[in-house]
Amino acid sequence: MAQSEPAKIAIVDDHPLLIKGLLSLFSHFEEVSVVGTYTNGTDLWKGLEEKQPDVLLLDIQLQGQMGDELAERLHDSYPGIGILVLTNMEHEYYIKAMLDNGVLGYVLKSSEESILIEAIKMVHLGGTYFDPSIRKQVLKIQSANNQQSVLTRREKEILQLIAAEYSSQEIADKLFISKRTVDNHRMNMFIKLDVKNAARLVKKGIDLGLIR
Repeated sequence: MAQSEPAKIAIVDDHPLLIKGLLSLFSHFEEVSVVGTYTNGTDLWKGLEEKQPDVLLLDIQLQGQMGDELAERLHDSYPGIGILVLTNMEHEYYIKAMLDNGVLGYVLKSSEESILIEAIKMVHLGGTYFDPSIRKQVLKIQSANNQQSVLTRREKEILQLIAAEYSSQEIADKLFISKRTVDNHRMNMFIKLDVKNAARLVKKGIDLGLIR
């Protein structure tokens, strides 16, 4: 990142002391320039009407609206803003929720300053950055998402019915297709998800979030 073009940063966190600390930190780095600080979603939306940052530091737990909800709206309304999560939450549930809503980075508040600065640089350049302490979880989530995406819409539909204990003939009747077609879809799912029977197929589907 050229020093002549610092990343424009906005911060969303409902702890004023943390915002103050970040402002003090960033004052020592020419690579970043803070253009807005907000303690809630309402103020953020008003601020974005006036000025959009390159990178938005977003906490997950906020008063009034959770960060994953904000991330989804931001991704739709301001796709040019790179969202970088800065949080204490390191559970896989929160990581997956934020990844599903288009964030480009995820850093823990307990991390070293150098990690945060590096993350900002990467997101500003359009890349991704994940805190070293959660990278195994990120890889696991991404692998599961990749496996989800390999199933067709029809296969996912049939998987739901298998989980509901419908027989192949019952599935065929319900979807107006032949039993042979159902069996072919079932076999394709066995191969794609690397399982050998229906019970393991259902368990894998649950683990991957394919079955509601």
